[in-house]
Amino acid sequence: MEEKNASEIIARLDRLPVWSLPATFIAVLGTGFLFTFFDIFDINVSFIQTALTTFGVTSPSSPEIPQLLGPVVLWNLVGYVIGALALTPLADRYGRKRMLMVTMAITGLGSLYNALSPDYLNYLLARTITGIGVGADLAIVNTYINEVSPVNGRAKFTSLVFLFATLGAFLGLWLGLLITTPPAPFPLGLPVALGSTGVFATSGWRIMYGIGSLLAVIGLLLRVELPESPRWLVSKGRIVEASRIVERMEEIARRKMGELPPIPQHIEVKTITEVSYREALKTILGNRVYLKRWVIIMSMWFFGYITVYTNAAGLTTILSSLGYPSSEAGMIASLGILGFVAVPVLLILFGDRLERKVWVPISAIIMLLGGIIMAEAGRNFPLEVLGALVLFFGNNLWVPISYAWTTENFPTRARVTGFGLADGIGHIGGGIGSFLVALEIGNIVSRGVTGNVPLEVFMLMISFQLVSALISLAGIRTARKRLDEISPH
Repeated sequence: MEEKNASEIIARLDRLPVWSLPATFIAVLGTGFLFTFFDIFDINVSFIQTALTTFGVTSPSSPEIPQLLGPVVLWNLVGYVIGALALTPLADRYGRKRMLMVTMAITGLGSLYNALSPDYLNYLLARTITGIGVGADLAIVNTYINEVSPVNGRAKFTSLVFLFATLGAFLGLWLGLLITTPPAPFPLGLPVALGSTGVFATSGWRIMYGIGSLLAVIGLLLRVELPESPRWLVSKGRIVEASRIVERMEEIARRKMGELPPIPQHIEVKTITEVSYREALKTILGNRVYLKRWVIIMSMWFFGYITVYTNAAGLTTILSSLGYPSSEAGMIASLGILGFVAVPVLLILFGDRLERKVWVPISAIIMLLGGIIMAEAGRNFPLEVLGALVLFFGNNLWVPISYAWTTENFPTRARVTGFGLADGIGHIGGGIGSFLVALEIGNIVSRGVTGNVPLEVFMLMISFQLVSALISLAGIRTARKRLDEISPH
């Protein structure tokens, strides 16, 4: 009887064609994303000042900077992997909401540690701790969104929350430009930049991380109001609690649209009171269907993240190493981020109209175009900005869609674990790739190699996204299907 009631609750949830939680909850989830992506992107511009004021580097164009940046990105992603692998199974065992509180607290503490770091070693440790929180948080947030979104709108609402991520990235870059770079006439820099004035000349980067920790506190307090995922409650046999939440969701849906659609056919749902770490892993890696899905999704993330993180964390440093003044390099990256902001706007409108895997090759082709424009611009500022806009747009177009796709590939009882295994191990690619690309850029600059170095650098970076696109085509179709139809218990 319990399993029959569980199936009925899931069917009632699946019939809701609109967002059926308070609209403010989108902003609550989005605030967490805003901080997370602020933390990912705040290093892009500000790291040059960090290296000059704290790590003993003497020139903003020194090849030491990308060499120092490589380990920072690597260890941040090592932390990401630790968080994704160690903390995500706890969300499958103890609940989405509880772990959303824990991961935001860890991320905020890491950012505060960053602000207070006295040297390179402590900076590395702080970035590692922050990565632990970010790695788990992204997995849990995306799982939560997809478990409460309507069947025909999972990509839409993932993209809507991702809009806050783009605002966080935008804030991270532009705030870095404002308080960590010296003033320069536009477009070679920001005329009102404060990076050579007073406390900002030596500690602008510390202020950035302090702002990040404050954003984390705000995100933590807002998350208190979130309900638990009814799908997770059903999977644990907590039928009464799940039913109450679904009833409230049905009331909100009725207020929006009047009469609700009929309840669809029930899908068998099994309840499991406890899911241990070992059992969650066994669900993903010990089942031939889910193991195959995991290999495809993980490989897609592994190669794609090499490109994503090389661009996201290092574009300013790359341009500076290629001879651009730090203020101009930061300006190009800061204007280019507007391409990132355009991503969720497009996907909110069209994300659910195409299969998830189609978006990955589309993104790779767009990014290839952006890289070519930047490499061939020949220090033409408008062309550099155009290339950066296209580069950032393509670099991120596939990400929110693939967040939704990753959660859809695994069953409720191990959905966060599956996301963590795929996305977390996939980040190893981002760490290794960013580290190696940074070292290679430093080597090229040190050797004084002539020729089209920018084209070589950008094609190397983007080639991994092309590999990711080819892998994605082997994945399953999930758009507009019920979660328990895609990934049965």
